[in-house]
Amino acid sequence: MSDIKAVFFDAAGTLFHVDGSVAEIYLRYAEPYGVTRSPEMLNAIAVAFRRAFHDAPPPIFAATDPAEIKQCERLWWFDIVHNVFYRIGMFEGFDDYFEEIFHAFDGPAFWKLYPETLTVLNSLKASGLELGIISNFDSRLFNVLRGLGLIDLFDTVTISSLAHAAKPAPRIFQTALAKHALDPDEGMHVGDSVRDDVGGARAAGLKAILLDRGRATEVSTADAVIQSLEELPELVTRL
Repeated sequence: MSDIKAVFFDAAGTLFHVDGSVAEIYLRYAEPYGVTRSPEMLNAIAVAFRRAFHDAPPPIFAATDPAEIKQCERLWWFDIVHNVFYRIGMFEGFDDYFEEIFHAFDGPAFWKLYPETLTVLNSLKASGLELGIISNFDSRLFNVLRGLGLIDLFDTVTISSLAHAAKPAPRIFQTALAKHALDPDEGMHVGDSVRDDVGGARAAGLKAILLDRGRATEVSTADAVIQSLEELPELVTRL
């Protein structure tokens, strides 16, 4: 019998992904505001987004009221999207554009499940394991999970803005474990980020599984590396 009692998952990039690309969606919404579509513009948005997202501070806020937290999340994303177009060219009506693009990702429209996600989650659930999400996603995650048909499969959802800690900090993993009343060695975390998921889970004492979809990353600190969630049920039993 496995000692693992709960399996935690990262969200975006692990259970589901952007349907298309962030740059394509950003450009699609920007065209009515006069931004001209071209391969160069699409690439510029992609490069600027990666840099702006990388440079952004962790999504951790002092606010405790849910409405205030949501406002902080919105402002955090406003800074990122503003930085994208500040680098490649600002346009009139940006505030209206931001409201549209922010709400575009508040639901399942631009998110797509990986093919094996539902089958694997149902299998793990049927085996008696508790399931949780640990993510640096914002509060929109709950609408995304509902829209993708995932919300009822998870016992807990822990996000950085509500936990007041962001991966890879151990605190967010500890917060998630506490919801299940589990010790670290009774939990496993699965994610696609070496730094946030593997590093954070290991620092918190959980078993860390890197989901590496075909990229063949060399990671000695992960307890295991898988290329599909389909490998997970057997792996949980083995570990």
